[in-house]
Amino acid sequence: MVGPVAANGTPVLFGGEKEILIAAGATVVSDPVEMVIPDGGELAVSMYLPGPTGPLSFHRNVHATGSIDDRPTNSVFLLNGVDVPAAGRRVVAMLGDSITEGVGTPDNANLRWPDQYAAQFRRRPAVANLGISGNRVLLDDARFGPSGQSRFDRDVVGLPSLRTLVVFLGINDIQQPPSQTDPARILLAYDQLVRRAHDHDLEVIGATIGPFKGWIRYTEALDQVRSDVNAVLRRGRVFDRLLDVDAALRDPADPARLRPGFNSGDGLHPNAAGAKAIALAL
Repeated sequence: MVGPVAANGTPVLFGGEKEILIAAGATVVSDPVEMVIPDGGELAVSMYLPGPTGPLSFHRNVHATGSIDDRPTNSVFLLNGVDVPAAGRRVVAMLGDSITEGVGTPDNANLRWPDQYAAQFRRRPAVANLGISGNRVLLDDARFGPSGQSRFDRDVVGLPSLRTLVVFLGINDIQQPPSQTDPARILLAYDQLVRRAHDHDLEVIGATIGPFKGWIRYTEALDQVRSDVNAVLRRGRVFDRLLDVDAALRDPADPARLRPGFNSGDGLHPNAAGAKAIALAL
């Protein structure tokens, strides 16, 4: 049971009621809420839960600070997203992992690469950041959640007015145990996402896999898998368009590494400058 909910002080109702019972695994959509927020502005959403809930659905780290009572947290519970009117706007979803989620960029700064992509335009596109740390394109994971293939229908197809999908997954399939060392399997997974997206008349932009030399699980053998996947993607036969993240981020002196000015420090995740380079490449 979810009690009174408020967004910037405005009560949110469900079928005209202040409370709603959410079945396990289900999603509920509220009644429309009228409010005026500046383009690119921030929206605060508060929830009241009248008693113990047991386990809740949550996003572990959104790189923005909220609170549970008076305790700060970077996790978001229950709330999946906020739909806004997008008449005349391009609606883009970024299906990604920790790099899309914002790891490597400062918290509370809105410098994730999807944020910086949207900020380039006078009239911002409506952007849905679907990045989850650790996410793979192939395998579900007990810690990091369902794969890109598994969550496609819920997270992508369920978005209203969507026209373009960016697929930015693959590095975790390669470097997270168990490592996928067959490039063909990763490429086939991409192809399946494209086919499913085309069934919904979506344009699909695919990202090459960026460099990760210096990361704790880097090996030359795994980097060769990455290079083999990227080589096929550059031939232009998988996605409708290509976002060449690898070319945007790699160090010319050592292409297996991030450019020094783009490295957040761990060898895998780009910093805010690197995130900007991805945004400019799209």
